[in-house]
Order: sequence, then structure tokens, then C-alpha cells
Amino acid sequence: MSDTSKNATLTIGDSSYELPIYTPTAGPDVIDIRKLYGQAGVFTYDPGFTSTAACDSTITFIDGDEGVLLHRGYPIDQLAAKSHYLEVCYLLLYGELPSAAELEHFESTITRHTMIHEQMHNFFRGFRRDAHPMATMVGVVGAMSAFYHDSTDISDPLQREIASHRLIAKMPTIAAMAYKYSIGQPFVYPRNDLDYAANFLHMCFAVPAEEYVVDPIMARAMDRIFTLHADHEQNASTSTVRLASSSGANPFACIAAGIACLWGPAHGGANQACLEMLKEIGTPDRIPEFIARAKDKNDPFRLMGFGHRVYKNFDPRATVMKQSADEVLDLLGVENNPILATAKELEKAALADAYFSEKKLFPNVDFYSGVILEAMGFPTSMFTPIFALSRTVGWISQWKEQLADPQMKIGRPRQLYQGETLRDYVDIEKR
Repeated sequence: MSDTSKNATLTIGDSSYELPIYTPTAGPDVIDIRKLYGQAGVFTYDPGFTSTAACDSTITFIDGDEGVLLHRGYPIDQLAAKSHYLEVCYLLLYGELPSAAELEHFESTITRHTMIHEQMHNFFRGFRRDAHPMATMVGVVGAMSAFYHDSTDISDPLQREIASHRLIAKMPTIAAMAYKYSIGQPFVYPRNDLDYAANFLHMCFAVPAEEYVVDPIMARAMDRIFTLHADHEQNASTSTVRLASSSGANPFACIAAGIACLWGPAHGGANQACLEMLKEIGTPDRIPEFIARAKDKNDPFRLMGFGHRVYKNFDPRATVMKQSADEVLDLLGVENNPILATAKELEKAALADAYFSEKKLFPNVDFYSGVILEAMGFPTSMFTPIFALSRTVGWISQWKEQLADPQMKIGRPRQLYQGETLRDYVDIEKR
């Protein structure tokens, strides 16, 4: 952490306390309150930790007001347009864009470690067929620590590296297997002749009865979805991974914890909620009715996939995702798909409505990614697993960074206690 010459003064009663102020390379200044309890005997109160920096990081920077998302300093729109997912993975993991030789070696490593231990197939068969794929992924990823003992020692840099590569390589295989299991189809093994995104689509949609050729437009759209969801600073699931990691848990347990957190509808389930809303609307002719409901303060209905908690003007990921959505819909057509036709018309109607523009309720990345995944043929139950697959590299990068931080200590939030004070036990006969 950089030195600082600035301080904040906190006055409590007759006492004053000097608190150091750190200036980051980007973003607001940060007041260091680590010694506040020891010096002043008070805690700070910040539900949701929305005003608290729990760590210092060099991976991702977000400016929600300006619509900025940077990975290691590189804008997300440039990465999504000019790069591809595995190159972004390398960037997040190692801090710099790779040379051609470095990228080739990294891609080769990931490609040749996509298969999972054969005994893990039995693990899948222990779940009910109607299990949500996220439930399956939480269990299977957590169980990886029972199969890969040689990469669970977090004190060994080599083992951390092996675990990182394994998780990135095997997560598409696990997600695809969870999908295949849920629909009663046989597992499809990964193929080393396909790129990362194409391989995932092949494992999801190929069947033994016939050859399946991945359309390059589909593969590119899938790669962009992976890239645009790779990391997003200290969000709920990333914070969960860091909190689990702070206890010394093995990498597979930490990533399983992240998957469990991502499962929540307020986080990774947003694109699924968006598609369910489109299904509720049903057809384009009903859009005016639902837009009117969205404007009605007394109606609980809200437009899902519009606006963002962090981005206040626009989602920088949405512009690139819209391009992919347009490409996929042009390829497949929307004429015979009322959900996709409704999505296109809803986008037009919302962007043309002053109410939504004034409130900055713009289509976000969840809206467009949901539309793309629906067009590809994925059920809504697979939307969040795909998000988890994409975000794995972000979680791992944050996990590695935390373990290398000499300031790391076990996470232990404090509380504002509002319960009963000390009281004596009363025997049941006297209550």
C-alpha cells in the first residue's frame, strides 16, 4: 500500500483521532480505519459494505458514474472487441497481455486439461435429474478437492498455479455435464481441436447420433459473454471467494463458495430473471401494458435487465453485448421466436421512452446476454452456470492476489448489536 501524507480527523466527544488517507491510482480516496477500534473503541457501520474497501487490488477498476470498466488498465470494450477470453484470462492472472509465445503456451495448457477425472462422472449420477445445474456445480466443484489432492496446498505457488489452470480448464466441462445430465443426454467429452468457447458449445449441444458443427458467430458471441463477465471488482461472489480464502480454505472450496453466492437472483441470476420477464410479457403487442406497469409506483412489476446498481449512465459491457445479440439474431432470425421478438421490441420501446432515459434505465449486459443465450438454445437454468464459468478466472485472480498479500488476515466483520443484554436463565416451570 502506498504511503500517504493526508489524514482525516475523527472527533468523538472531547477526543480526536488521526486516520490516514490513501490515494489510489484511480477512484476515491480511502480512509484507513484499521486502528479505529483499538484507539477509539468504536466500529464503523456499513451494511452491505458499500462504502468499505476490504482489500487493495490491481486487477479491476470500475467507475460507475462514467461507465468505465478496466481490467489491468485495459478498457473492457477494447478487450471484448480485439481480444478473446483466454487472452483476458492470462491478463487477469498475470497482470500483462501475453506475448504470442506466452499465449500459445497458456492456451495449450488450458486446452489439454479440460477433461475431468473419470470417477467424477459417478458424482453427477448421484444427483436427481431435475436438479438445478447450479446445485450440481456447487457440489462438483467443491468435490474437486477430493480428486486433485496435488493442488490444494495454498502455501505452494506451484500448486496454486496448477489449481488455477485446472479450474479454468475444467469449469466448461463441469457446466456442460451439469446441463447434459439435467436433460438426460450422454456427456460429451471435450475436444482439443476447438477453441474454449466452441468447445463449450460442442459439449452442450453435440450428441453421439450426428456430427455437430459450431457456428463461428455463435462461438464468438459465447466468447464475448465469457469475456464480459470475467471479473467485476469486489462484488458479492468475489468477496465471498476472498472471505473463504482468508480462512485458508483450498481453492476448490473457495470457488464453490463463489458459485453458491452467484446463484442468488440479485447477482448471477439477473439474466435468468430477465428472460423470465420476457416470457411473462409473451408477445410484442403486450409491451405497452408492461411498460405502463413499470412506470406505476404501486405496481410491483419492474423491468429486469435495465439499469445497473453500479453503472449510473451506461453499462460499458452492454454495447459490445448488443453487437453480439444483433449478430446472433440476424443469424437465427426472430420471426418464429416470440421471446426474442419481444426482447427486440422492448429494447426499442424502452430506449425511446423519456421515462426510462431520464431514470437512466438502459439495457444492461444481463438483458443482452440473456437474449443471446436464449437464441443459442440454452434454458434459463443454464444462464447462471455460464456466468459462473465466465467469472471463474476473476475469482481465481482475486484469490491468488489475496494469498500473495502480506496484509491478509481472516475476514471478521463486526456488528451493531441490537439484541437483549445479559439476563438470567428462567426454569421452564416458572415461565
